Amino acid sequence: MLSSSPTPDDWNDHWSTYAKAVEQNPAQAYRRQLVFERLALDDAPRPLRVLELGSGQGDLSREIHGRYPDAQLLGMDISETGLEMARKKVPAGVFLRQDFTQTLTIPETYFGWATHAVCTEVLEHVDDPLVVLKNVRACLAPGARLVITVPGGPMSAFDRHIGHRKHFTAAGLSELLTSAGLEVETLNGAGFPFFNLYRLMVVARGQKLIQDVAATSPLPASAQAAMRAFSWLFRWNTASTQRGWQIVASALEPKRAA
Repeated sequence: MLSSSPTPDDWNDHWSTYAKAVEQNPAQAYRRQLVFERLALDDAPRPLRVLELGSGQGDLSREIHGRYPDAQLLGMDISETGLEMARKKVPAGVFLRQDFTQTLTIPETYFGWATHAVCTEVLEHVDDPLVVLKNVRACLAPGARLVITVPGGPMSAFDRHIGHRKHFTAAGLSELLTSAGLEVETLNGAGFPFFNLYRLMVVARGQKLIQDVAATSPLPASAQAAMRAFSWLFRWNTASTQRGWQIVASALEPKRAA
């Protein structure tokens, strides 16, 4: 057993402990695929100014920079450990510490700045996601597109361990976005059937998964094999239904009247 457990909201400990496992997690790569499809950066007007809300250890920002080196990147996160990792991975980006549950304290130059924004696997960690969305809207330019992912389906022991407050439904996320003043563009329950199957495996693993993914413990060979298998199976997930347990939406910041 682990000698101690991180507190649910200790994100410095979270990234120190789980960064390696996160990089290997096929669910992360699948979410990034969903995010890029909905950001639609290929045909977007320039300049691109992309904001990542909850930038973590910088994996998504690194991929955005690799695909779109002309994009300006701003990442915000509550964890200084995660921010340090992100700065090393993406020296061209700007990464700032911010608690989204509080009034933003970032430089004023970033208010109304973002043409595109991503908030992936963040809202399930906060007590009041509506307050978070209302706060971060200050960073969005009129007409900006925000892509959000949140977990659906049953909650695992590991989810609770890292501080999940709730899991969402597509209808629940739609209501949340509308209440925050955003215009819902697309909303799906992606990932049927193989992402759902992956999540059921995570739930079934129970408390043992907490030990399996710790940085101090190499992933068991069986877990590595399962991750490779799901990486392959995820190619056949359906992203356009409501039956999948990866909830993903795109929403627009309303354009202001002239």
